[in-house]
Amino acid sequence: MLLVENPETVPYKATTYGQLVESTFLWKLHDLHGNEAKASDGILLVPTGLDNILGVKPQQYAFHCDAIGKEVKLLSEPFKIFEFDFWKRPDSHGETEVHVKSTNDGRVHAVISWWILQLDREGTIFYSTAPRWISLPGNTSHGDWCDHWKQCVWFVPGEGMSITKDEEVCLHAVHTDISISYNLKNQASRNEIMQYGFKNGDFKLILPPERIAIYGDSEWRHTMFSAISNSLQGRVDPLCIVADDSIFLTLLVAHLSKTSHVMSFFPGLQDKGFQYLQAVANSNGFSIDRVEFLNKRKTKLTMHDTHQKKVDLLIGEPFYYGMDGMLPWQNLRFWNERTMLDSVLSQDALILPCKAILKACALSVPDLWNSRCCLSKIEGFDHSVVNSTLGACGELPAEQECPCLPYFIWQCGNVKKLSEAFTVMEFDCSKPITSSCGKTQVEFTEPGICHGFALWIDWVMDSENSLVVSTGPEKRYWKQGVKLLAEPVAVRTNESRSTGECRSAVIQALFDPSSGDLNVRHAFS
Repeated sequence: MLLVENPETVPYKATTYGQLVESTFLWKLHDLHGNEAKASDGILLVPTGLDNILGVKPQQYAFHCDAIGKEVKLLSEPFKIFEFDFWKRPDSHGETEVHVKSTNDGRVHAVISWWILQLDREGTIFYSTAPRWISLPGNTSHGDWCDHWKQCVWFVPGEGMSITKDEEVCLHAVHTDISISYNLKNQASRNEIMQYGFKNGDFKLILPPERIAIYGDSEWRHTMFSAISNSLQGRVDPLCIVADDSIFLTLLVAHLSKTSHVMSFFPGLQDKGFQYLQAVANSNGFSIDRVEFLNKRKTKLTMHDTHQKKVDLLIGEPFYYGMDGMLPWQNLRFWNERTMLDSVLSQDALILPCKAILKACALSVPDLWNSRCCLSKIEGFDHSVVNSTLGACGELPAEQECPCLPYFIWQCGNVKKLSEAFTVMEFDCSKPITSSCGKTQVEFTEPGICHGFALWIDWVMDSENSLVVSTGPEKRYWKQGVKLLAEPVAVRTNESRSTGECRSAVIQALFDPSSGDLNVRHAFS
């Protein structure tokens, strides 16, 4: 309303592009029904006929696609989807159909998309968020790794769409003021749009993509199955409390023990968790009467709430809905809630997980460190005022510590491990919560530039320490905590003869149960 006609704008135009891809990893992030078929535990999170009862939200997900470049099979050339001319009033709603010719046989699991900005009217200056495998006319700005611009991933429903080379598929794209969404159709689908096929009003439990992948992971399920089945042996009419948002563990206990009574808190899912259980109970061979949703504060739980019966089994994954972007040790909330329930636990009650181990690893992460580095003058402008607001790291005053940040390490650009994983400290969940501290010396196994440390929790699910669920970077389903250094440090191994570089470091951590904070400090030698 305030602009003159045909104004100058910077940027001048944006174009969104897409590409059809096949990727087993991306498929695991959304198709629980297809992946659950490989499990042998008898638990049906998405029973046949209820394929859409549990899934991800149909939206685009921000993703560093370069990190999975070797796991992606390209099934089309890049194609243009929308053009936005910033010099004219934008449309609040837009639709288009793009006919895409496949370049390979395969199964379309996802649409990867990105945008290219044309900053000037003449079309000589561009900025691109395309993955590195893309080469487009005008796409001259691959640039360095950055955390703030990623690609977008749109999951194709179910097991995806099977296509053959040179087959044409139609991408139907819609944009609103704030989002872009896609649907696919081809001849095999008889012109019916492939979309998330639940009707308005049908119940659907929405979980994050990484949670869907975990629930479809056979190894993870086997660990949980073994831990719970072992803990139920010899127990008659056990009372079990699921302290977190785990629908899997609730189903597992009710399925394994036909005489059990299960109480679930669902602190994040709330009644949606119980609605889900009601829908899948019959398919999992138990009566919903044996499952109870405790919709109240754990601090007020009494023997009246447990029907005058002591709790035999207190369990969690731990998983708290809505906390996926938090630091790993904030799931020690489970330890805190175990403490609040102490008065209703039986003398021989089993607590699973029984122990949490804080693990760490020294890292060279130049891309991440640079992206979090304090700002000073940029193109002549002083930006330092925003450093504290943004939580900037690197080049800090000597007395100032860098904060711990939650990141998927494997998506942090160039990453090199400089040490083996080591234990910083342990938390005994079988006892009430208490302040904890740990100190350990780290020996470097690789020479390089150390930019910080990755920290995560290994959850021990049995007293023999044989069943462990690690939230480290290997599985790629969990975020780790990253403690960046104020200044990078050159390190070497003990065998190295070079001088002037550090051979080891001491890591010290202090856990405060009143806040759930973990204070991590380091010293190199």
